[in-house]
Amino acid sequence: DGTEPSHMHYENDENYFRGYEWWLMKEAKKRNPKIKMIGLPWTFPGWIGKGENWPYDYPDVTAYYVVSWILGAKQYHDLDIDYIGIWNERAFNSKYIKLLRYTLDKHGLQQVRIIASDRLWEPISFVLLLDSELHGVVDVIGAHYPGTKTVPNALLTKKKLWSSEDYSTFNDEVGAGCWARILNQNYVNGNMTSTIAWNLVASYYEELPFGRCGLMTAQEPWSGHYKVEAPIWITAHTTQFTQPGWSYLQVDGHLKGGGSFVALTDGLGNLTIIIETMTHNHSQCIRPPVLHFSVTPQTATFNLKGSFYMIETLQVWHSRLGFESGNTSLFQQLKPVKVWRGSFSLDLNVDEVYTLTTLRTGQKCGCPEPPQPQPFPSNYKDDFNIRNPPFSEAPNFADQTGVFEYFINASDPGDHVFTLRQVVVQRPITWASDADQTISLIGNFKWVNLTITCDIYIENARDGGVFIAGRVNNGGIYVRRAQGVFFWVFADGTYRVTGDLAGEKILMKGLSGVRDNTWHTLTLNIQGTSASGQLNGYPLWENVTISKPSNGWAAIGTRSFEFAQFDNFHVE
Repeated sequence: DGTEPSHMHYENDENYFRGYEWWLMKEAKKRNPKIKMIGLPWTFPGWIGKGENWPYDYPDVTAYYVVSWILGAKQYHDLDIDYIGIWNERAFNSKYIKLLRYTLDKHGLQQVRIIASDRLWEPISFVLLLDSELHGVVDVIGAHYPGTKTVPNALLTKKKLWSSEDYSTFNDEVGAGCWARILNQNYVNGNMTSTIAWNLVASYYEELPFGRCGLMTAQEPWSGHYKVEAPIWITAHTTQFTQPGWSYLQVDGHLKGGGSFVALTDGLGNLTIIIETMTHNHSQCIRPPVLHFSVTPQTATFNLKGSFYMIETLQVWHSRLGFESGNTSLFQQLKPVKVWRGSFSLDLNVDEVYTLTTLRTGQKCGCPEPPQPQPFPSNYKDDFNIRNPPFSEAPNFADQTGVFEYFINASDPGDHVFTLRQVVVQRPITWASDADQTISLIGNFKWVNLTITCDIYIENARDGGVFIAGRVNNGGIYVRRAQGVFFWVFADGTYRVTGDLAGEKILMKGLSGVRDNTWHTLTLNIQGTSASGQLNGYPLWENVTISKPSNGWAAIGTRSFEFAQFDNFHVE
């Protein structure tokens, strides 16, 4: 649902203060110092492939790039990266994985473990069984959206098995049901000892392709409003009463009446049992589809043996997803369960989660109410005049292809010292279908009539170009098909109005007199079915008929992967 800035835009470039991830990792460590940090490349900067859309032709360059990020995390933020992946949901390369291990060790990073291959169980499991050297350097097999199942070859490797990306489901009560079910059943059915949710917090415009597919929602930075959704409290049933390093007990966790349970211990006498009874229709995940199963109310009797036989009471935490009935209850502490001679029974209804634990540390925060939700301001300005910005990118702009960063023009006489600059100048080794143009979205998807004004500066002589746009209707993995009203000016002195980002649907074109390396002001006005454009305050084109889309975001961007600058952005 957007692009993220690399620590190395170019071969000779290193910067460990871009983007929000460093801040996010440090905030996570403040809350739980034991939390694990994992790095996984989605897209690589283009220079790594030396012109090819492939990261493995020069494996030493790719390994250098990845290890630099791990070293930078430690040097600049004192963050220890625990695990590193290969390439998200794309091909792996055995030679590269071995070279990555060698490069990590050479830099004293023996403790960093390797996950492969963040796609499916095969072919990585089969290859690990054939290649003993590769088997020696891969520590974890990570699969994405495994549907709680693994495969025989993965079990034969004797490696740790992880669902290294899962969930990705709209965060209502069905999303909470999905999450409760897979958190348990990934282990019960598939022997997976880690399940990682994509994504942590839905902090991006909701109308992007995976709107609200986070464990909670915080998509209004302008108002400060957020919502702690049900999946957060489902998470708490496991994470408040376990830690990385605890072990699953090897018991059959299928309940007779449907549903599942897992039991974990810290090896020091503590025991945590998590039970879920999610029904089929109330626990659908976005993928893969799950075959029908039935769950009925039941009484479950648990027998504790060995060192756990001595336990006398267990603390109880409970959630019930109410759905249509509306009687939802999330993460409530109930009265402790008495254990008699290692045995206790529990009446289980459907769509419930229980945690029974020897730990007495659970808590449901009494947090202040967040601010009320507000739409994006209908009159919004940014002049980018900030000397020491806390982040590398301007607030509320959502880059969908390319990266737009604060920039200081040391040579400018004064009007445009502080600007926003598009800085990706080579098509990346893409993960998703990035556009051939760069684009950053902003505003309210529901906007219909609007005026956008922005100062623009084309840096590429001859073939450079920039645009401002309104009613933009797509982004994320679908950005290539974005439609809207796009007002382009080019370094060759021409302009165009198009109905799409790709520039194929031309509504108007002509001469503008715009030149590269000089500032111009563009204004785009869209009212009803008509649009008009101004250049430097004078009308350039008018009465262009707009059919669709009927609403969408405002946007800025460039014709290709090229340097260009923007200043004094204003949308009303």
